[in-house]
Amino acid sequence: MTDDLALTSAPPADEWRLPTGTRLLHIGPHKTGTTAVQAALFEIRDQLAEQGIYYPSYDRHPMHAVLAVTGRHSMMGDDPPKQRHWDRLIAEVDAAGDQTGVISSEFFSEADPEVIARVVEDLGGERVHVVVTLRPLVKILPSQWQQYVQNGQRTTYENWLHHMLRVPPYEQPNPSFWRRHRHDRLIERWVDVVGRDRVTVVVVDDSERDMVLRVFESLLGLPDGTLPAVPVATNRSLSLGETEMLRRFNVEFRSQDELPDNFYSRLVRYGAIQRLKEARQPGPDEPRVTTPRWAQEQAVEIGREIADWVAGSGVRVIGDLELLYQQLPAAAEEPTSAAMVDPEAAAQALFGAIAAVPTLNGFGAPAPKPVPPVPPVKSEKAGVPVHKVRSAELVRILARRARRRLLHR
Repeated sequence: MTDDLALTSAPPADEWRLPTGTRLLHIGPHKTGTTAVQAALFEIRDQLAEQGIYYPSYDRHPMHAVLAVTGRHSMMGDDPPKQRHWDRLIAEVDAAGDQTGVISSEFFSEADPEVIARVVEDLGGERVHVVVTLRPLVKILPSQWQQYVQNGQRTTYENWLHHMLRVPPYEQPNPSFWRRHRHDRLIERWVDVVGRDRVTVVVVDDSERDMVLRVFESLLGLPDGTLPAVPVATNRSLSLGETEMLRRFNVEFRSQDELPDNFYSRLVRYGAIQRLKEARQPGPDEPRVTTPRWAQEQAVEIGREIADWVAGSGVRVIGDLELLYQQLPAAAEEPTSAAMVDPEAAAQALFGAIAAVPTLNGFGAPAPKPVPPVPPVKSEKAGVPVHKVRSAELVRILARRARRRLLHR
């Protein structure tokens, strides 16, 4: 291992610019600043078009199109992706002509080699330049587990870490994790198709505000400050109590065989979770999901291996590779399953689920209008203050209420 990985960074920013007409393909992976980039590009897509840069405008990022071409499943309860989604994206990119095109989706990170070849060919062959954004694995672990929980995951963080890091072949319960986050192998899959000269790796520095936006401006030849920092409430991390409440709800949901997956999609993901993220911010003293020391140390070692491989791969690197194996200062002191649920969080989640019930009445039903926050939920356990009710009991209370409401409706 060398001590000067930072020296693998690219030349000055004015030399980072990609040729006009390039198809900049940002493949993520997940939890590496993709939402910030996509939200900024989508926010000023009309302004970008005036400067000869085309960004598909029908959504923040073309998730369904990418899921269709990669053959991956949609999120739990969502409509399955169709080939027409990918065909539509390709048609829009083709319509850009000689303009520079930008396509960004973290779901490209799950593509197999055969799919990568097709994606590159469909998007313009030699015009494609792949951009990979990276963050330390030790920071990705808790964020990615939370995301899996928001898609129905029922495994505790400690058990999930055990299986991801200690139980070969390290694929259960989420085979997608290492396909996304063994970053050296991810980059190698794309290098094998496009060549190392058409791959740029950006190591995101969380200590530099909006660093990833400034890098994308340089790649696209845009003036500094062009890409705005767009707040995305639904992208915030959940607190320890919020995540554990949701995980417990997933256990209860799966125990009710009569509830189909689309109920989860409508009521939980786009109801309870969305409401929870938009209507409240965890307090500064509210515990966050933290990673045990043993898992941090193992993630740091994997990060070092990734940094070594990238340094010797010949791809262009922007940023400091040493960031990929820095260890976090804090480690978990107690299991996440011991978390208490904040009553306000429980109330907002319950209300979000109930408010989303009208969307189940039929296809095309309008989403509920935003309403003011609701008061905290009261415990059904006589004589026990709700803030002292453990997450397991509180979630059972909420699940019973939501189920009664659904059946009654």
